[in-house]
Amino acid sequence: MATRTKRQSKRRRVQAPKRRVERKTIGRRWPWAAGAAALALVIAIPAVLASRDGSERVARTPTPGLPDTPDYHSLLVAAGNADALTLGTHNGLYQSTDGGHSWQSTTLAGQDAMNLGRAAGGVAWAAGHDVLAKSTDGGGTWQDVRPEGLPGLDVHGFAVDPRDPETLYAAIAGQGLYRSTDGGDSFSVVSTEVGPGVMALAVTPDGRILAGDMQQGLFASADGGRTWKPTFDARLMGLAVNPKEPERVIATGPGILLSTDGGRSWDQVMPLDAGAGPVAWATSNPKVAYVVGFDKSLYKTEDGGSTWRPVA
Repeated sequence: MATRTKRQSKRRRVQAPKRRVERKTIGRRWPWAAGAAALALVIAIPAVLASRDGSERVARTPTPGLPDTPDYHSLLVAAGNADALTLGTHNGLYQSTDGGHSWQSTTLAGQDAMNLGRAAGGVAWAAGHDVLAKSTDGGGTWQDVRPEGLPGLDVHGFAVDPRDPETLYAAIAGQGLYRSTDGGDSFSVVSTEVGPGVMALAVTPDGRILAGDMQQGLFASADGGRTWKPTFDARLMGLAVNPKEPERVIATGPGILLSTDGGRSWDQVMPLDAGAGPVAWATSNPKVAYVVGFDKSLYKTEDGGSTWRPVA
């Protein structure tokens, strides 16, 4: 993988848009496949795995480099191990135990895992195209969830409120943003203005909702989604809030972007011509984060997002 260290120093400070909705983007219109990001969460997957019908299968031998799948959608880092990663793809979940150098297929084979999230007590969530699944054993087994109140299960954005594991947000493609306050049993609409085009979704520890809309840019809500303020004019594919420093947020889309004020302003710390999508912080080491580029490279930071290098 080619390094881009010469370009890292050429940061751009991006100003917040002045209008309610902007149509400009950074660079050209990106021909990305659908993707999402989520908050830096953990799914621990054992070597022998149970499928959704209860049958067991043995995980494949790890192969070097990122998996050869149609799309890379979501990323998680294990809570206690910054080298243990889970990647959500168009073909299910893959796991790496060596910091992304090699990967093996694990669970949800054939499922389009656009989003991954974790609540307290080992509860994990996977959401995507016709996928909403819950795990109560950290990702070993999954159960389909078919809640009331959602107009469909084409979930392009998904987030767990870090203050309350029973509060979930789901952005349904073409429909809007929905919220559950009962752990996913039911959902109700939050917004149809911000939500139909949301791919990147995160909730900060102070309760603000950050929603990256592919048509309108990044919006923030401080009142549970009743009102929204445009904060950044770019097409974002992923958002991740630092688990120890919540004012430090990584966004992906036109490369890798970093905010040190909770998403109110941004620096483009690493442009990537192909764009980038899945992003996650390491809970055990908040200086470490990973981003999956659509050039099929995995990038890593060890200084809180300021500089990045490709994982060989």
